[in-house]
Amino acid sequence: LASRTKPVITCLKTLLIVYSFVFWITGAILLAVGVWGKLMLGPYISLIADNSTNAPYVLIGTGTVIIVFGLFGCFATCRGSPWMLKLYAMFLSLVFLAELVAGISGFVFRHEIKGTFHRTYTDAVLNYNAEDEASRAVDNLQHKLRCCGVYNYTSWFGSVYYPSNGIPASCCFNSSDCNPEDLRNTTLAPSKVYHQGCYELVTSFMETNMAIIAGVTFGIAFSQLIGMLLACCLSRIITANQYEMV
Repeated sequence: LASRTKPVITCLKTLLIVYSFVFWITGAILLAVGVWGKLMLGPYISLIADNSTNAPYVLIGTGTVIIVFGLFGCFATCRGSPWMLKLYAMFLSLVFLAELVAGISGFVFRHEIKGTFHRTYTDAVLNYNAEDEASRAVDNLQHKLRCCGVYNYTSWFGSVYYPSNGIPASCCFNSSDCNPEDLRNTTLAPSKVYHQGCYELVTSFMETNMAIIAGVTFGIAFSQLIGMLLACCLSRIITANQYEMV
């Protein structure tokens, strides 16, 4: 009986090691995205959320845990230890549930984020002073996305900054032809600044990408079921046959 089950165990073992390696790679990707998010999106997070979000730290933490358990999965498979394999299957089930919740939240939140961003970005524009964190985030956003104001440059007319300084220089499409006198002039300013508002650009980008991220999350979540099935099958066969892995 053992000689007949040995090829099955070897096959399951190979599949589970390949799966664990792929799982480990997804952890490394999550970790990289988390670090990138913290470094590159840090200045914009204050504009997108009412309070400072922990999303980059969640990704970094999740990625690190997945990397550790991916290695544990490979070790458990090579050892052929039933209790280790059961522990690995249990961890995969927890990851599955967490990713399912994250995917659903991301899909729902992509609609809610528009209202939050509109409120926080409008406040940042109206209270702009060119010095605080929110103001620097507005400047970065306008400069990099080549946009101006919430819906267009006229959003700046109601800001506390406009009466004495005009529209911020980050709205100018040509920085060498952009002096404060022109930016205070309602007739000249429109010919110097971007006409596209930042709100539509950012929300359309977020909606598109959050739908993709939620879809990928669902895909990864359901792939955990494969790992759980492989780990449970291997554990069961090893236990049933008292088969010792070399």
